[in-house]
Amino acid sequence: MDNLRRFETINDYNTFNNNETLHPLVSVVDLSKASPRSASNMYFGFYTIFLKQVNCGDLRYGRHTYDYQEGTLVFIGPGQVVSVDSSGETYQPKGHALIFHPDLIHGTSLGRHIQDYTFFGYQSSEALHISERERRIVLDCFSKIEYELDHAIDKHSKKLIVDNIELFLNYCVRFYERQFITRDHVHTGILEKFEHLLNAYFQTDHPQTIGLPSVAWCAGELNLSPNYFGDLIKKETGQSAQDYIQAKVIEVAKEKIFDPGKTVNEIAYELGFKYPQHFSRFFKERVGKSPNEYRMLHDN
Repeated sequence: MDNLRRFETINDYNTFNNNETLHPLVSVVDLSKASPRSASNMYFGFYTIFLKQVNCGDLRYGRHTYDYQEGTLVFIGPGQVVSVDSSGETYQPKGHALIFHPDLIHGTSLGRHIQDYTFFGYQSSEALHISERERRIVLDCFSKIEYELDHAIDKHSKKLIVDNIELFLNYCVRFYERQFITRDHVHTGILEKFEHLLNAYFQTDHPQTIGLPSVAWCAGELNLSPNYFGDLIKKETGQSAQDYIQAKVIEVAKEKIFDPGKTVNEIAYELGFKYPQHFSRFFKERVGKSPNEYRMLHDN
């Protein structure tokens, strides 16, 4: 990839932004210390959270301009590349970044649960938009981490740093839940679009050519990341996107079983199952009866 900057270590990114490295595995980066630069694609070998200052109208979601203008949090997991649209102009970075290496959290409670913070897999267009009050909480968490980094390292340092990162991420979970509710105008219709997408899927040859619809495929069709889409559906329906898809498969299967001209094998292939026995097992697990038992029950 052209113009790709790679940051493998915490020190790499600190150096790039003219910040001192106080700890090899974690840093709170003051981006205003960085030299003016032009946009580029960046690879991060560690967890990165940007707290960006946003000017009104800077960020758009589809055709909607964001309504929370005080600040934006963008979450990047290790191994991700962030692409930036570049006009070639130089700019002065602003805001802060919290960066921490996976090695910091190995063997900790946070290390065991880091995959629960699904927003590290969101797209930048699914960023968290925070109010001024929420921004103060974020900066307070950052300042506590900075305090520990400035403090002489002792036996409490690592636990306090990791605990404060975990506290910050837990606040972000709450803020995202608030965003899912308050940004209804952005999300309106996602569930209806999902339902329409699934209905249309089974009226095409997609099941035979692609197989059963996946969460990732549906998310892609709706221009959302799989993680964000999954969390949104869970918030809206109380069930996972996968469960929602499986319920739709059963609904379509029941309709097809009522057609006496179709064998169970034909129905299995029409739905996208590679093997009829997988369909029969799946149906029995969800309905409590095999496809043939269900057909006989409803023929009587």
